[in-house]
Amino acid sequence: MSNRVVITGLGVVSPIGTGINDFLYSLKNGTSGIKQIEELVNLNFACTVGGIPDISNSEFLSFIEQNELAEADISIKYTVIAGMEAWKSAGFKIPEINSGEININAGAIIGTCAGGVEIFMRKMFPLISTGKVKRLGSQIIEHWMSSGSVAALSKILALANQTTSNSSACSTGLEAIIMAYDRIKSRKAKIMLAGGSEPYSPYAWGGFDSMRLLSRKYNENPKSASRPMSNSASGFVPSAGAGIIILEDYEHAKNRKANILAEIIGTAINSGGQRQGGTMTSPNSQQVISCITQALEEADITGKDIDLISGHLTGTIADSIEVNNWKTALNLNNKFPYINAPKSMLGHAIGAAGAIETIATILQIQHKFIHPTINCEDLNPEIKSTWNKNKIPIETIEDIEINYAMKASFGFGDVNSCIILKKIN
Repeated sequence: MSNRVVITGLGVVSPIGTGINDFLYSLKNGTSGIKQIEELVNLNFACTVGGIPDISNSEFLSFIEQNELAEADISIKYTVIAGMEAWKSAGFKIPEINSGEININAGAIIGTCAGGVEIFMRKMFPLISTGKVKRLGSQIIEHWMSSGSVAALSKILALANQTTSNSSACSTGLEAIIMAYDRIKSRKAKIMLAGGSEPYSPYAWGGFDSMRLLSRKYNENPKSASRPMSNSASGFVPSAGAGIIILEDYEHAKNRKANILAEIIGTAINSGGQRQGGTMTSPNSQQVISCITQALEEADITGKDIDLISGHLTGTIADSIEVNNWKTALNLNNKFPYINAPKSMLGHAIGAAGAIETIATILQIQHKFIHPTINCEDLNPEIKSTWNKNKIPIETIEDIEINYAMKASFGFGDVNSCIILKKIN
């Protein structure tokens, strides 16, 4: 017998808000967090816009100082801030650092793609390349390693269940949530923190710029740059941040009278094998469709039950392929769910994207609204012919019941992940 898995806490660091309240406000108001970045201009990037979170006013900054993380990679700082917000919002106490007690029922899976790059270029490369390796300090490894984020939260919260970092390109953040879900569902944990974190660094974004994958046409108009599903989209806009959620065994949450935000009822992870049309950068559509249908089968619902899809939708040529895959997988003819693209406001936070966007989906269920996809007034003709355009809102829809929502992430390497969230009645 497997357990039910619910969500009881949320924490976010994003270009449209650090902290759930600011993030929610921006989602409802269709606020773009994309700005021109002077450093990218000076480094001669073709795309000079992006989304960088502001953490300067976070109430959780003290945990960075208290745990000697001031010099850590920025992705670790993002994780600590988001993770502590999620933990607090779930109603859990923070253990005393010297208590000696550990929580064997609580763990964390937090992924990243480029975590470590920021401190590597800021500190490690300059010192090592000039023969000053002794000045790196004794904490450099914990401040640099890709599992530094999960290790930091493990220390602060005395997590003694599985504590792991994963990395699967743009599927990373959502994949981490699904892995944590599996941990609780199989009765191996009762509480899991899960999500993803991604640093801002030009050295993390430079490869995408050189591949001509980033938006180049809107440097003078940054808020218009991220254009998922738009006919005038010219590539994705990079961003940074972290999203952490608390997953919990349903009975455990109920017994402590926790505020349950949503239930996870179906998940799937697969790969296209870079065959049958799939490549390092393009999806194997049959396996994308299979990923979506597997999640539906586990949830024991049909495509017609879905009220909202939070798409991966990046503002590239893959958008029309994705929308067609959704239509096929959900077996839609006349009745279409709403579909929106968080990246239109957030940009693409790579390894953190799936987690941040899952939080956006949960908030829409909880607060009964559907956020707009901004910058897609000129809908891509292929998408217009595939989907009911009235179900691609460009303005916020208020006071709407969302019983079932799907979130998917697709990444380099032809990797896919999908999750179904259910409203708690």
